[in-house]
Amino acid sequence: MSRISQADLTQSVADALQYISYYHPPDFISAMRSAWEREESPAAKDALRQVLVNSRMCALGKRPICQDTGIVIVFLEIGMKVEWTEDVDIEDAVNAGVSQAFLDPNNPLRGSVLIDPDGQRQNTGDNTPAVIHMRVVPGDKVNVEVAAKGGGSEAKARFAVLNPSDSVVDFVMSQVPLMGAGWCPPGILSIGIGGTPEKAMLLAKEAMMAPIDIQELQARGPKGRAEELRLELYDKVNALGIGAQGLGGLTTVLDVKIAEYPTHAANKPVAIIPNCTATRHIQFELDGSGVAEFEPPDLTLWPDIDYSASANSKHVDLDTVTKDEARTWRAGETLLLSGRMLTGRDAAHKRLVELLEKNESLPIDLTDRFIYYVGPVNAVRDEVIGPAGPTTATRMDKFSDTMLSKTGLLGMIGKAERGDATIEAIQKHGGVSLIAVGGAAYLISKAITDAKLLAFEELGMEAIYEFEVKDMPVTVAVDSSGESVHKTGPSQWRKMDVVHA
Repeated sequence: MSRISQADLTQSVADALQYISYYHPPDFISAMRSAWEREESPAAKDALRQVLVNSRMCALGKRPICQDTGIVIVFLEIGMKVEWTEDVDIEDAVNAGVSQAFLDPNNPLRGSVLIDPDGQRQNTGDNTPAVIHMRVVPGDKVNVEVAAKGGGSEAKARFAVLNPSDSVVDFVMSQVPLMGAGWCPPGILSIGIGGTPEKAMLLAKEAMMAPIDIQELQARGPKGRAEELRLELYDKVNALGIGAQGLGGLTTVLDVKIAEYPTHAANKPVAIIPNCTATRHIQFELDGSGVAEFEPPDLTLWPDIDYSASANSKHVDLDTVTKDEARTWRAGETLLLSGRMLTGRDAAHKRLVELLEKNESLPIDLTDRFIYYVGPVNAVRDEVIGPAGPTTATRMDKFSDTMLSKTGLLGMIGKAERGDATIEAIQKHGGVSLIAVGGAAYLISKAITDAKLLAFEELGMEAIYEFEVKDMPVTVAVDSSGESVHKTGPSQWRKMDVVHA
């Protein structure tokens, strides 16, 4: 029997969350580096380079890899012989660790968890509560897996109860193209098969924590149906040509994970959950000897590279840019933005559109401006702003036609693709949609030279700011003619893959 302190659990959870906020798992870095080294698509290679540079900067600067510091998921395996030294609820002990980590003044993490999810959606401020799964197992130790899962990848989860004779491969291959780029590929595709609906989802979530080992599996060959599925899906998903950030390329997934469980004879539940370029998780064990210790990874895992935009990138002055100038930009081009831009996410857009519908004045002038879809991390020390990468542009599609037609807005900056209706609105109103690299939040923040709160302060990270930027790299995702790089890029690399096969 071991006596374990719940205070040690709290501190270990807090330390783990801080650790994974700025250190990618070593296996993930190695896989991402290999993907970057073999990538042939210029746009995808540039995006992967930004992700790797950002990751190394975060490891050195101990600041979050992504502005979306995630919803916390904790798996606890508690030994039957464990005796707790305090009379504290286990979930309370875990949540105390989450709160401590997210409110750490040296590296504050962004609070993204909301209560009253279908009502006022009020931010809890410290990212509690975590989603906690507990099991009682033989032994006298506590095994803990802590993950911080970004909302962009969670939004792309898929589930279906297939018929027993249906093909899992066909289902997965039908869903991955529909997931778009909002989950920030390349990453891990995790699949749960069997059990009941909720069990399949849990299997998929647990499986994504396993080490990346697809190359080892390729070398030794599969043992059993699950490993055969992993290899088949790894090849077929990458052959889609979606590539990094959906720009078209050779690598869409770094690994495919599969976990199975017995199921009812009439059912085949299948869950799909992707993990993104901000993959963050770590495992530790408590045995009564004290708080878990976490060793920093070897910095030689990262390539020693810097980021600079390509020589043919266009410099754009946001303070003087006109609609006529924006019409000359073409999908896939790299721009370096300087000047002032506005920020705003879902909640701010909802407020603005409601004011427009009531014919009330807006708190900001959007004429000929660009709005950046971002919810930054709070600044520390001499920072202007904390990590400030893009959120998924697709979520703002429902507001885009109104914003373009009624405010004079010129352009939008986010990540991932735009829907067909938004592309039509962009073409109709002569606008443009740009993307920054998801998973490069700290790198992007270094291009922000000033930040000023303008409106909706009560929305916290979703408030409207004005950023001043210097040479912020973006890609033209949808140009004013309606061409979308998220359609042309993957299409080109699907064809190219036939040559590489």
